[in-house]
Order: sequence, then C-alpha cells, then structure tokens
Amino acid sequence: MIRAILYDLDNTLLQNPMSQFIPAYLQALGEYMADRFAPQVLIRHLLNATEVMVQNTDPQRSNAEVFDAAFFPALGVSRQELAPLFDDFYASRFPHLRRLTQPLPAARPLIEWSFAHGFQVVIATNPLFPLTAILQRLDWAGVPASEFPYDLITSYEIMHAAKPHPAYYHEVAQRIGRMPEECLLVGDDWEGDIRPAQSIGMAAYWIAAPDAVPPADPPPAGQGSLEDLARWVQRLPDPR
Repeated sequence: MIRAILYDLDNTLLQNPMSQFIPAYLQALGEYMADRFAPQVLIRHLLNATEVMVQNTDPQRSNAEVFDAAFFPALGVSRQELAPLFDDFYASRFPHLRRLTQPLPAARPLIEWSFAHGFQVVIATNPLFPLTAILQRLDWAGVPASEFPYDLITSYEIMHAAKPHPAYYHEVAQRIGRMPEECLLVGDDWEGDIRPAQSIGMAAYWIAAPDAVPPADPPPAGQGSLEDLARWVQRLPDPR
C-alpha cells in the first residue's frame, strides 16, 4: 500500500524552465559577487563543485559538506568568510528569479488532498540547493512549508546523495520510515525521477504527455499532467 507521496518540485509542482532559470541564477550570483571574484571564475568553480556534489553517495558526508570542500578552497576563501554573502544573495537577489516561474493551478489542491487523506508528503527536489532556495520555490508554487507540514524537504544541507542516484531515494525512504514499496514518486524527469525511483521498488507517476512513450522499461504506474494525476490518485487506498 502506498503510504507516502514524494513530489518533485521543478516542472512538477512549479513550472520552472531550467534552461532559463539556471543561467539566470548563475548570472545573478556572478553579478552579486563581482566585487570579490570574476564572474566566470566564480561560476566555473561553482559548477565544478556542483558536479562533485552530484557524484557524492558517501553516507558520512552531506551534499553541503562535499560542495564546500570542493568550492571554497578552489576560490581560496573559507566558508565562514562567504556565508554571509550567500545568505544575503538568497534573501535579496534569488527572489527576483520568481518571474521565470509559474505556479501550476493543480499543485495546491493536490498537496491538500495528499495531507487530507493521511499520506506522508515529501518534497523530493534534487538536493543541490540550500533549504532557503527550496522554501522560496515552494512559496512560488503556492504550497509553502509554512502552511503544509511536509514530512521531509530534501535540501543539500541534510541529504547525502542527489538525483539520479538510487541512493537518494533510499535515503528519502529511510528518513520517513518507509519501505520503497510504500512510496509513490511523482516527477517529470525520466532519468532523474522515474528510472531511479522504480529501480529500488518505488511506484512512479511520470508528469508527461499522456501519449508520451516511456524511454525504457518498466513503464510508470501512471503518466499525464498534474491534473491527470489529481484524478489518478483518487484510486489509491486511504493509508490511515
């Protein structure tokens, strides 16, 4: 029986074209730090450290610890020295990126339904950002953590793996006290969401066109738009 629903965030609960969002994010960060570092240098080291973080599956090292160890020494500064600047960037500049995103009308009713029917609810976004950036995007999606008691929000501070590693999904299940077979993963990315979740025994719903052909076997438990999902989940037995 499904007892927990794991929702991806970007392009699942929030329309967020990453081909626009990521370049805009990097440009904003580079401009903000330009008095300390040449933007191209900062961005090169940030992308390199992010790639190191994506490869991490060490259960003894959080994604943040892996990122910090690769990023700050490359810049020749300590984390303590730059942490206040990053905090201010996420408080003052990151919110401007909201203009690139759009809330999805079906998102809030779906989250409300999930809680009302007794499911554990996880925001299973790729944990490459600090928690503040994820909380802001949940606000933009109309499903803020201030209103919904999520069982887990996966951020880089607490997770020890990232998508597409199956280890990420194992950790999510472990953190909420569920077997993978008790979890339904909802996501738009076949390689980052559907394939690895299914590989450890989770059910998966693919946010994609209803007639889209799954890139590989096994097929997802369901597929369609977020509105389609809202109808599909009505079939799930109440876990309470």
